[in-house]
Amino acid sequence: MRVFLCDDDTRDVSRLAKLIRKYGTDNNIKFCIDAYSSGEELLDDILTEKNVDMIFLDINLGGMDGIDIAGKIREKNESVPIIFITAYINYALDGYKVKANRFLVKDDLENTFSECMDDICKEIIKKRKSMMFRCVDGDRRINLSDISFFETSGRQVIIHSADKTFQMYEKLNSLEEEMESYGFIRIHRFYLVNVRYISNIHNYELTLTDGSKLPIPKGRYREVRVKYTLFMGEVL
Repeated sequence: MRVFLCDDDTRDVSRLAKLIRKYGTDNNIKFCIDAYSSGEELLDDILTEKNVDMIFLDINLGGMDGIDIAGKIREKNESVPIIFITAYINYALDGYKVKANRFLVKDDLENTFSECMDDICKEIIKKRKSMMFRCVDGDRRINLSDISFFETSGRQVIIHSADKTFQMYEKLNSLEEEMESYGFIRIHRFYLVNVRYISNIHNYELTLTDGSKLPIPKGRYREVRVKYTLFMGEVL
């Protein structure tokens, strides 16, 4: 897993990197760590398509603070886990506005770090889960994190993935039961949506991160909002 650390205190960077490497050794996970001393430097790599699995970000940075940096990251990447490292917990409300996954207080890192990593790594592994689908043009193994939604079209189900679509003969009801545990919500009899691709739910309509919109029937609207809120709570 690739990890970005951003803190303008080299001692804190060294301390956190040591904890990450120890966690990796204890849990048989290989980590590649990139360290940054400023938020601007971190953003340069994020915005140039550099892949990252999780980001540890100090809130009290010189120049742009951690909250502002996280906001810029979210404009580019909605799903990468952001863990704030701070000396003060009173930034929590601002952090949730940029969908921070966790807050770790510097004075208590050794006591809280492993539990935080357990949750984050579990979520990353779940996102990386792939499944074999029997598509019209042959069997396809697709990463579930690449699928934005399933759509019923006649006798077929269309898989909308990150780079293309696939057709298969399947019932959406069967897929719903299987995919629910991976963060997919049935919003309509025609649509089964990956919650990670939802940017907004408003006025009986769901907006995906690419700007496309899907309708939500009135009868399902409250249930969809509740499921979405509960799932996002688990991620946070």
